[in-house]
Amino acid sequence: MLPLLSINWNPDPELFNLFGISIRYYGLLWIIGLAFAYFIVRKEYRDRKIADEKFDSLFFYCFFGILIGARLGHCLFYAPEYYLPNFWEIVLPVKFLPDGGWKFTGYEGLASHGGALGLIFVLWLYCRKTKMHYMDVLDMIAVATPITACCIRLGNLMNSEIIGRPTDVPWAFVFERVDSIPRHPGQLYEAIAYFIFFLGMVYLYKKSHNGTAYGRGFFFGLCLTEIFIFRFFIEFLKENQVNFEDGMTLNMGQWLSIPFVIIGIWCMRSALKRKKA
Repeated sequence: MLPLLSINWNPDPELFNLFGISIRYYGLLWIIGLAFAYFIVRKEYRDRKIADEKFDSLFFYCFFGILIGARLGHCLFYAPEYYLPNFWEIVLPVKFLPDGGWKFTGYEGLASHGGALGLIFVLWLYCRKTKMHYMDVLDMIAVATPITACCIRLGNLMNSEIIGRPTDVPWAFVFERVDSIPRHPGQLYEAIAYFIFFLGMVYLYKKSHNGTAYGRGFFFGLCLTEIFIFRFFIEFLKENQVNFEDGMTLNMGQWLSIPFVIIGIWCMRSALKRKKA
């Protein structure tokens, strides 16, 4: 029996089709999220009076780091048995068909943990090139990260993917493309939480003299801690993404979140200790 106020959810994931190429809400929301981050971090650079030429290449480092990391994270963490024998489907946004043809699909599968690792790595390369302090850059990126994560989860909602477990709460969603069972809208929970985290980060950043009052690494640590603690607990309301998780005490997303939380807490404590000293 459907809950009284359940929401039937069945949007077309495709916004429009351009010369046979599907333009989806998911991709559009990724771009919107990155655009928000672009303008926020640009303002942070200017607030700190960092030369524009040092910012110009940052977006490209971030874009490719997140995309490559998120793609590899999905393929290697969640479906290595399929993608390792089908290497080119990791690299190319297509699916090769049994008859020898191929179909453009976009990158179907991006993992946030892999995106975080990819971003952290490419920012290290960026700082080596620009001679900027690594923690300064991580702190500035961290302020913008939650709003990008919010947009990505809204993209998941439009795709009716990463669905929640069955529930009888009055705001349950019936994801008609999946089944007729009322479920937690886990994507929406995450999007709302990340938007709140973003507002909190902006407030603390402004209050702390452009992020300097708490010490280097504090905002990076705060971002990791709040996002991945929430990610750990929200997984209890979400369906497992792959079959092998069914026999696990904690699913893959939870196991991958734990190291990020530990690193985040360590970064915050270290930043506050250094500032106090």
